[in-house]
Amino acid sequence: MNAASIDEWFPCDQQRKYISLLRGQTNLTRRRAECFVRLWAYLLVKQCNESGSELELPLTKLLTPQGFISCTHKEAHELFYSAQERGSERAAGMMMDKLASIGLIEKEFDGNTTCIRVISPLTSLNNTTQVIKSVEVFADVFKPRIDTIPVSSYLRHHFNFANNTAASHRIARILRNWSKQSSTPMRVLRRCDNNYPVGFYVLYPVAKESEENYFISPRHSLYFSVNSDSDPIKMAIPGDTNCTCIHIRGWYIEPDFLNFTNICKFLEDGKEILIKMQADFPQVCDMYTIPLQPMYEQLATALGFHKIDRDPHSSISWMYIAIDNYLKLEFRQILSALKLNEASGQN
Repeated sequence: MNAASIDEWFPCDQQRKYISLLRGQTNLTRRRAECFVRLWAYLLVKQCNESGSELELPLTKLLTPQGFISCTHKEAHELFYSAQERGSERAAGMMMDKLASIGLIEKEFDGNTTCIRVISPLTSLNNTTQVIKSVEVFADVFKPRIDTIPVSSYLRHHFNFANNTAASHRIARILRNWSKQSSTPMRVLRRCDNNYPVGFYVLYPVAKESEENYFISPRHSLYFSVNSDSDPIKMAIPGDTNCTCIHIRGWYIEPDFLNFTNICKFLEDGKEILIKMQADFPQVCDMYTIPLQPMYEQLATALGFHKIDRDPHSSISWMYIAIDNYLKLEFRQILSALKLNEASGQN
């Protein structure tokens, strides 16, 4: 089996589908997503060939291979760089190291060659979602006693801390600290059948001394993804007439529940909360966010957010909208023009 021939038995349009969904659920660069998807497909076919199992080609969906499968740096090089002039076997090995460090694969050395186990984060891609689609959800207040761990688990993966228990604990601590502040609305999208949170957002009122953060590189304002106990964005307290900014932090809906109806429901909830916040912060007029995934940037753009400062060292940008304009939006009318997959992911 020639790894360089992967496009013949796993067509490019199918690869793009998985790359898009993968980037929608994880904070991956396109290049890393491409390499992971090609590696995943290759190991699946290789395992089936070696075990004598039947696998219909070309592939239309990816199943998760079982256990560890051998994969040399030469094979990885053919997968990752066969269509490119650049790239070496050493570079392919470094790419596999990066995929392992963010929790998409596990590596071990069996004495002769490197063996890889795929850890697919796309648990819903190949599963029927009809049952989930029928589950009703509703917007509700974040309840730290029951919501902290589920929400922190998602955010840990969202910020590429797939195997970092310390990071998960830190995020949980941040969420509980925020929930103690009455001036910070924290909301969830909750399943009606079991009360489990499947969506989350924070509308964070910003103290005057932190406004300068929105005029410098956005990477200096990241909090979940950096190892610091000092939040660069200070919170305003109710009644603060100097507060002019709201920062949307952590807006997401889990992929299985990401559809037109639920997005509109969650956005309408946010609009109601924003109107209520104006009573505590009468001068608020600006709203900022940093979309970390392409699908959420697409959503923000559709809603009228504009990029105002791009980080030259990464793909993230501040996005801004005037609150007065945001409150006039008709979400259903705007989002009806977007092609929203009924079972895909976004932030």
